[in-house]
Amino acid sequence: MGRYQQQQQLSILNFDWLSILLYCCLVFIGWLNIYSTTYVDENTPLFNLDQPYGKQLIFIGLSILLIIFILAIEAKFYEKFSSVIYISSLALLLGLYIFGKNINGATSWYAIGPMTLQPSEFAKAATALALAKYMSDIQTNIERFKDQLQAFAIIFLPALLIIPQPDPGSALVYASFFFVLYREGLTPLYLLVGVSAIAIFVTTLMFGVVWVSAGVIILLILYYLLKRNNKKRLPIVGLIAIFAATLFFSFSVRFIFDHVFEQRHRDRFALWLRLEKDPKKLNEIQKTIGYNTFQSESAIGSGGLTGKGFLEGTRTKGNFVPEQHTDYIFSTVGEEWGFLGSTLVVVLFAFLILRVIYLAERQKSTFSRIYGYCVAAILFFHFTINIGMVIGLLPTIGIPLPFFSYGGSGLWGFTILLFILIKLDANRVHEWA
Repeated sequence: MGRYQQQQQLSILNFDWLSILLYCCLVFIGWLNIYSTTYVDENTPLFNLDQPYGKQLIFIGLSILLIIFILAIEAKFYEKFSSVIYISSLALLLGLYIFGKNINGATSWYAIGPMTLQPSEFAKAATALALAKYMSDIQTNIERFKDQLQAFAIIFLPALLIIPQPDPGSALVYASFFFVLYREGLTPLYLLVGVSAIAIFVTTLMFGVVWVSAGVIILLILYYLLKRNNKKRLPIVGLIAIFAATLFFSFSVRFIFDHVFEQRHRDRFALWLRLEKDPKKLNEIQKTIGYNTFQSESAIGSGGLTGKGFLEGTRTKGNFVPEQHTDYIFSTVGEEWGFLGSTLVVVLFAFLILRVIYLAERQKSTFSRIYGYCVAAILFFHFTINIGMVIGLLPTIGIPLPFFSYGGSGLWGFTILLFILIKLDANRVHEWA
C-alpha cells in the first residue's frame, strides 16, 4: 500500500465525526421543517419535484456527492489554490451583471436549465480561504496598516459586488470576518469604533441628537476622571475631537435616515426600534413591511412549551408567514416543536459552532486555524441574525438559517464551508511532517 493510500485511510479515521453528526442532524431537522411548511397531502410523494421538500431532497443528495468530492481532494489543494478560487468567485459575482437572472427584484442567480445558482453563497468559503491564505503568509503582519488595508480589501471586494444586486443581507455577512482579524491581532479600535457607530445610530433614532450628545459628554467626563492619574490618558484635545466626531455622526444619522433611506427602510427601523407612536401607522406598518416578522412572532408564540406537533401548525398550514420555508423556517420550529424543540435546535447550532472553534484551536498550521475561525464566524453571524430577525429582536435583513433554509446554493455553500475545515482538520496529523 502506497503512502498516499495510507494517508487517505488515516484521514478518514481522523474526520471529526461529531461535526459530521451535528451537520446531519441540522440538515435532517431542517428538511422536516421544509416538508411541514410545503406539505400538501399524504398522497403526494416525497420526491415530488414540484414541491420545495422534494427539491431539497435532491439538494441534500447532491450535497453528499459534494462532501465526498471535498474530502477526496488533498488538503493542501485548498491552501495552494485559494487565490484562484477567490478570483473565480469574484468573476462569478461580476458575471451576474451580464448573465444574471432577476428573481424577486434581485439579480443574484445564474439560471442553469431548471436550476438556479447563487454565487454569493459560495463566495463566503472562497473569501475565507483567501483571507486565511493572506493572514497565514509569513510576511503579513496585521498590526501594520498596509496589511490591514489588504485584508480589508479581500473582505470588502465580494461585499461591494453583492450590494448592488441588490442583496445587502448577504453583503452584511462579510462583517463577520472582522472577528477573525481581531482574533489574529487586529487592534480592538476598529471593533470599538464599529460598535460605537451602531450604538450612536440606534440611540440617535430612539432618543435624538441632544440625548446622545449629553450621554457622550458624561462618558467622556467619567473617562477623564478615572484616568486623570494615568499618563496614557487622552488629552483634552482628543476628548473634544471624539465629542465633535460623535456629534457630527449623530447629526448625519438623522439626515441619512430622513433623506437617504427609502420609506421601506425607515418603516423597518421604526418597527424594530418601536419609533412609531401612532397606533394606526404602527398597525399599517405591521401589515405591510413588518408583516413577515409579526406573523413569525405570532407563530412562534402559539407553539407554547411543546408545540402543536409535526404537521399540526395552523399558521404554518395557513401560509400566514410568507417565505416560511426559506428565511423564516425557524418560525415553523417554534410553532410545531414549541420552546423545547426550538431550544434543541439552538443547542445543536451552539454545539456545532463551539466544535468548529475547538477544531480551529487545535490546528497546527496558521492557514487551517484562521480558516476555522472564519467558518465559526460565518455560522455564528448567520445563526444569530436569522433567529434574531425571526423573533423580532433584529430588523428583517434576509439571510438564510444554515443547513435549515430551503435552497441548493445555501446548503451547498455551507456544506463546502464546513467540510473543507473537516478535511483540513483530518490532515493536521501530516502537518510539519
